[in-house]
Amino acid sequence: MVDLKKESLEKAINKSPQETGMSKEEEIGFHKGAITTLINERNELIKMIGNVDAIMQAHIKRLEELGVKVQRKEQ
Repeated sequence: MVDLKKESLEKAINKSPQETGMSKEEEIGFHKGAITTLINERNELIKMIGNVDAIMQAHIKRLEELGVKVQRKEQ
């Protein structure tokens, strides 16, 4: 997994218009688009986590029905 450094990320995002070659309006559009995309990605990840959890719970339930004790760890 990549460890994102907040300072490096902010430095990359906070470049001046001269450095990016974008007008203020283009940069605003770029950041709004990025936010929209990231929100959609986050929502999909939340759905995926819900699906994985539901499948895990079904397996745990069946194991318990078969007499296997399952120790649940919360993280």
